[in-house]
Amino acid sequence: MPLLSDYNHKAWSVLDGAPVDVMKFAQTSDGWLWMATPAGLWRYDGVRFERVDSVYGHPLKSNILIGLAATADGALLVGYQLGGVSVFRKGYTRTFSEADGLPGGIVFHLEPAPDGSVWIGARGGLARLLPAGDRIERLGGDVGLPKKGVFQILLAGDGTQWIATMESIYYRRPGETAFHQAWPRTLLYAMAEAPDGAIWACDPRRNYYRVQTTRPAHPGLPAPAFRGRGLRFDRDGVMWVLQNEGLERRLDLGPSSPAQRLTPQNGLSGTTPGAIFQDREGNLWLGTATGVDRLRPNRLKPVTPELQLEGPAILPGPDGSTWVGDIWNGLRSVDGNGVSRHIASGQIGATHWSADGVFWYAWNNQLLRRAADGTVTAFPLPEGFQNRLAHAIQSTRDGAVWVSFHGGGLFRMNKGVWTRDGGLAGLPREMTSSMTTDTQGAIWMAHADNSITLLSENEQGGPTLRRLDGGNGLGAGIVMQLYRDGNDIWVGGERGVFLYRDGRFQQLRGRNEETFRGVSGIVRLPDGELWLNGADGIYRVGAGALAAWRQDGRAAVDFERFDALDGLRGHAQQIPSNPSLLRTRDGHLWFTTDYTVAQIDPSHVRRNPLPPPVYLRSVEAGDQRFQVDDVRQLELPKGSKQFSVSFTALSLSIPERVRFRYRLLGLDDRWEEPHGRREAYYTNLPPGNYRFEVIAANEDGVWNTQGAALDIRIPPTFVQTPWFIVLLALGALLLVWGAYLLRVRVITRRMRDTFLTRMAERSRIARALHDTLLQSVQGLILSFQMYANKYAPGSQDRVRLEKTLEMAEQLLVDGRDQIMDLRAASSPDDLGPGLAQFGQWLAEHGRHTFSVQVRGTPVRLRPDVHEEVYAIAREALYNASRYSEAKNIRLELAYSPRQFSLSVRDDGRGLDDHTLNAGQRPGHWGLVGMRERAGCIAAKLAIVSRPAQGTEVSLVLQARNAYEPAQAAAR
Repeated sequence: MPLLSDYNHKAWSVLDGAPVDVMKFAQTSDGWLWMATPAGLWRYDGVRFERVDSVYGHPLKSNILIGLAATADGALLVGYQLGGVSVFRKGYTRTFSEADGLPGGIVFHLEPAPDGSVWIGARGGLARLLPAGDRIERLGGDVGLPKKGVFQILLAGDGTQWIATMESIYYRRPGETAFHQAWPRTLLYAMAEAPDGAIWACDPRRNYYRVQTTRPAHPGLPAPAFRGRGLRFDRDGVMWVLQNEGLERRLDLGPSSPAQRLTPQNGLSGTTPGAIFQDREGNLWLGTATGVDRLRPNRLKPVTPELQLEGPAILPGPDGSTWVGDIWNGLRSVDGNGVSRHIASGQIGATHWSADGVFWYAWNNQLLRRAADGTVTAFPLPEGFQNRLAHAIQSTRDGAVWVSFHGGGLFRMNKGVWTRDGGLAGLPREMTSSMTTDTQGAIWMAHADNSITLLSENEQGGPTLRRLDGGNGLGAGIVMQLYRDGNDIWVGGERGVFLYRDGRFQQLRGRNEETFRGVSGIVRLPDGELWLNGADGIYRVGAGALAAWRQDGRAAVDFERFDALDGLRGHAQQIPSNPSLLRTRDGHLWFTTDYTVAQIDPSHVRRNPLPPPVYLRSVEAGDQRFQVDDVRQLELPKGSKQFSVSFTALSLSIPERVRFRYRLLGLDDRWEEPHGRREAYYTNLPPGNYRFEVIAANEDGVWNTQGAALDIRIPPTFVQTPWFIVLLALGALLLVWGAYLLRVRVITRRMRDTFLTRMAERSRIARALHDTLLQSVQGLILSFQMYANKYAPGSQDRVRLEKTLEMAEQLLVDGRDQIMDLRAASSPDDLGPGLAQFGQWLAEHGRHTFSVQVRGTPVRLRPDVHEEVYAIAREALYNASRYSEAKNIRLELAYSPRQFSLSVRDDGRGLDDHTLNAGQRPGHWGLVGMRERAGCIAAKLAIVSRPAQGTEVSLVLQARNAYEPAQAAAR
């Protein structure tokens, strides 16, 4: 039986990154697989080989290694070719040398003991690293051992200690103090303990002997049991022998037992294997001169692998065996161990077991009927179909059979008489690909055009045809199998699997949008599990998932798939003559592909119960890479916006099926599940604190929910800090404020320009009125005065004329006043000169003096304020000049950073109490107007007066209300 039929074999070479010339394997409790070579130390995570110069952050003393071992408490021990042993633990390391009592020279072997000590075999002799791990104990002549040359230590299951030296093998049983020399007495090494407790070892000539503790009858060197250069018994008790040419698997220990070999000719990575090891998951690892190999027991067991089958068919035999046939090898009876017995030669087509125990099968252009007593009757095929292969057979209750042929053609045969379509009209012309009966006795005929015909009896006992197709929910395409499951009918086809219930077809769908395409074999087990053989592998749908789907046809079922990684070669036959899946009497499931037959025991599927250890390997941010093997916190460079995290899970059996889930807390709490990659990528990340978490499951869905985690901090750059945001806000406010000031300045300039234009127009009008109207009126008054003077003083006409002239003079004065109002404020740039000019004009036309005092630096007032202040001051000056009978009038202007003030003082007769209290003179509105103007500009107006002591009018404004913004800011 070829080796690869029972094991999944994979080889890695240097081109795959694998090490060469592996001397020793070891697996630490954290799951890493370690390999010692003369060129360095390597480790493997199931996906990638990696050469390391340090272990758990501690550097190796040398890269030239021979010995390697892992202890139960997680330590890794390395033995160097130039002497010395290093012990590596997380957070601890120590190297022992001759100065510590270690034997000198090459360290050949390291063997951990159950008591926590480690036995050390070196060229210089034997020693023990005591359980405390801090002291070396030498063992030599005082316990009966030679002083030098210890190649190997084996601690047997019964407690016996076996030591392979340059002279021979020595042993010491439990309770003894001294070692004894074993037989044969020659240089032996590569010891191994068999399941029966026997110790085997080989000599330099590659001869293997069973080691004896008693003197044999003939002390000379006995005949070797077999040849080899290394040996290991796996956990199932199978012997694996290393040969120069490759690896040999022996089924028993006898010299004539059949052997299975794996060599470079059938896939081994190289010759001269130097180390063999079984990991905690049961995988066998082999180191050769040019690579590394892994052997994993297949879940699917091949049947009759020695036969080259084409289009095999499987069917239950009458004696409990399984019959296997194909178009070339005839029919064989095969038991569960693959032992076959030839039954008949020839080409086999469709087969069928009827309910009465009759076996129908198409054979060599005939239809054969094998009765329950073994009698065989042959029926020739119908005319025109002698060279056609029967594709499907179905018996009826009356003993007849329906037979369909490749390429089309459906017949009913009863007692040797063939009838096309059974004499019925309305049957499809397409090929009938599968047939079965339901519990009511109706015959179901599947066709290649996505349709099924039901043939049943009506109430009168006549035949009735009913067609089921897409209108009933069927979407299988070419129907490949009909499978009766109690009252239900399952349909397998090129496009999926359907269940017929209550007059409709319901499609089976799996997670990740699995459609179960190309299914030509269906079996439902008594416990409710559904097994399918399809184009993409073999599927197992659990009973619970199937029951949930039956309740809700929209639900996606969880499933398990078996494919090439489980030992399946090829895929289910498409449109086979016989179902590609069969349940035998012993409960096993047999599958056929295009060229092979395999079986599995569904109640004892090989499982991996170990959750995979999960580790983070590195983080990349920009062009920087950070190793995070033993790191729990990481701070990335400022300004990092994206990073990737590399992680792994140490499941070595089927790493292709390891599932991961990861998430980045601080960004998203939801788990993501990648497909086919062991990296997570994140982009456009803001600064902050994050926590990356990853968990993993092995090929059987056993999750390590603790997983691995890493706290990641992305510090902000200056532009990402709150201070920068505050500065941005302040800058924005300053921009808004600047824009506001600019807008105010523009508006102010526009208002000033408008004001100046208006003042210029008022001045022009005033000049025009003064030069025309007032001069003309003055001339008229003088003319009428000359006429009045011609009348006698006191005459009625003169008096009447003089009153008229007085009215004209008053009109002239009022007109002059209005002209002064028009010329009042021709420029807002300076308040003082305008008021001084007006006050001086009043003094020239009155009987008083006028003076002006300005305190502080004059500042331009806001245009609206300037106009109102000028009007108030002018009114105060005019009133003082006309009504106060003052000798002196004084104007004071004060500009300060906090306020603007103005006052008009006179030394006249003052205001009477009635006017002062009322705030106005009867018939005059000047004081009222002054107060209203002051209120418009938020100014305070005060009038203080005493009889015969004069009057003071004062006006005060806050600077922010008086000055233009730019002028106020400058002050």
